[in-house]
Amino acid sequence: MVYVVTEACVDVQDTSCMQECPADCIFEGGRMTYINPDLCIDCGACVAACPVDAVFYDAELPAEQEQFIEINERFFAEIDTPKSGRKAGKLDYDVDVIADLAPRKEA
Repeated sequence: MVYVVTEACVDVQDTSCMQECPADCIFEGGRMTYINPDLCIDCGACVAACPVDAVFYDAELPAEQEQFIEINERFFAEIDTPKSGRKAGKLDYDVDVIADLAPRKEA
């Protein structure tokens, strides 16, 4: 794993990160996006593109967000995805931890 999508993405899913990713390794789940660790090329383009600061380099991940390393990995272990996030479109699936979260309230 190189870059990790964290909790700030839940129920936001702006997808700007997907458009900027040259490796096309970001996939849109039901409630958040996920980075495929096997496809990520460690470029960091997604970090600057994220409007809610939800993407972190794994070594710089805040302690309270460390579970998202496993959450991103589990997404790809639990669902078959094509090799292209943009071509996949929105996948109606989330890891149980994300699916079970209370919906984020509108500001």
